[in-house]
Amino acid sequence: MATTTLKTSALPREFVFNGTRIPDPDPQMSIEQVRDLLTPSYPEIATATMTGPEDTGTSLRLFLLQSHRFERLSHASV
Repeated sequence: MATTTLKTSALPREFVFNGTRIPDPDPQMSIEQVRDLLTPSYPEIATATMTGPEDTGTSLRLFLLQSHRFERLSHASV
């Protein structure tokens, strides 16, 4: 009987904020640590809502939605 070897690898995280793709600064960091690191460059991230991850096949994409924008999107679907 033939044996099958499974190979696994972790997909890198990728963050998307306001249409901008932001590579993961450190895969060992928690989501909150990444948020804290990115907030000085993108202040709106401090109150952004996170959705995802979305598996793109090459990365796990996490979306950071601005709070006011998220509210408009959720009200539009009602």
